[in-house]
Amino acid sequence: MKTHHYIFLTTALFIIVFYDQELALNVGIIGIIYSLLTLFRTPEKNRTKTFFFLFAASILSDIAFAWYRDFPSLLAVLSSFLLLGYRSKNRRMKILFLIPVFVTNCFTALCRFFSFDEWLPRKDVPGLWQKTMAFVLIPLILISIFFGIYSAGSDHFANLFTNIEFDINFWQLLAITVLGFFIAFNYWNYVVEKIIYKSNHLLNNDFQEKDKIQKSTYSFLDLDAERMSGVISFFALNILLIFFIITYNYEQFYEVSKTPAQLSEETHERVNAVIMSIVMAILVIMFYFKSNFNFDTKAGSMKILAKIWIFLNAILVVSAMVKNSEYIINYGFTYKRLGVYGFLILALIGLIMTFIKIQQKKRNAFLFNTMTWYLYGFILVCSYINWGGIITSENMKRKDFVVDYHKDKIHFNEKILLKYAEEKKDSKLKAEILNKIKPEQKEKFFSKILYYETFK
Repeated sequence: MKTHHYIFLTTALFIIVFYDQELALNVGIIGIIYSLLTLFRTPEKNRTKTFFFLFAASILSDIAFAWYRDFPSLLAVLSSFLLLGYRSKNRRMKILFLIPVFVTNCFTALCRFFSFDEWLPRKDVPGLWQKTMAFVLIPLILISIFFGIYSAGSDHFANLFTNIEFDINFWQLLAITVLGFFIAFNYWNYVVEKIIYKSNHLLNNDFQEKDKIQKSTYSFLDLDAERMSGVISFFALNILLIFFIITYNYEQFYEVSKTPAQLSEETHERVNAVIMSIVMAILVIMFYFKSNFNFDTKAGSMKILAKIWIFLNAILVVSAMVKNSEYIINYGFTYKRLGVYGFLILALIGLIMTFIKIQQKKRNAFLFNTMTWYLYGFILVCSYINWGGIITSENMKRKDFVVDYHKDKIHFNEKILLKYAEEKKDSKLKAEILNKIKPEQKEKFFSKILYYETFK
């Protein structure tokens, strides 16, 4: 099949599965279709290990959304969808250029659509397809658009067709058709601008020979002064961080006990401070180790001090994890408290990657390239796991288990709550859960959430 075949086929499928439906199973179905068609269309040379990983991740993300239909799984579907399409055509392009490519294509879609010679066949078009497009498809699209415009602008015109009953929501059908075509057109026919291709080398992980030449970064600072600036800065920051770790841990573990609300507020403030500290630490290291000092034989002291600073920041992250664990032990699991673990783990990975950058003399782009993949992995993990079920099952073991909170604020925990209702012989709770499940099971096929289909 050629490009226009993929565009029209997936547009038609998009209309079929989304018209008069809610987002649910249909997203998973159309996502799997896109993934399979992408696998079929991708040239052999682009079928790398990364491509097959993204293919598998996209399939699992589609299943996760069909199962849960929540924000993490939607984010996983979108990111997997874009990454798979991007890698199917550009196996050497850096992943960070995905965003500018995506934005550029969205803004240029209208212009590229009217460049028919670029995406429609110029010759050797089968007669039936040519006549269908010329005599049916194009006139039908134009008539539908202008019918909607004229109906909105004239009541008398609209009244001419009041006696003709169509069980079709024309506006919804038009919107879905336009959206489906927009997605298909940009997915199968996207372009990468030359300036982006030419800039790809800027995000290489390794330095080139010209980058290893020892020279000062700024005209007002010679190389020795800049090197000494780094030594003094990292030495002072290490001393400052040692004092901060001492006071931080004293406040967390030795101060007088506070109310749960105060403890919650302070915990989140301190975690935010830790994450901001880690980000700033990495930025400072990137500033000093952007090029020359990676290969400077006289910068040994600065490298040691920078590594010590990374180690101290790691201690800070571990302290925040311990406090978050204590908080969970005392007051139970919530989405936010689990999220704190996630962000702290990402911060710790960022520090490890920064250490590797210094040790292996990598460019700053190495951090961005690597952390983008870890962030994507974090999104995938969040989408595949039933965190609501984990939270409820763990909190059920506590004496202060609050049923109403878990019933109203925690999602996809109905099986566990039904089990709890059976154990406590709480018929009211059981009825409430079943009344929540039944409407989900009665949804139209493409609007179903598979999680609720597992209930008898």
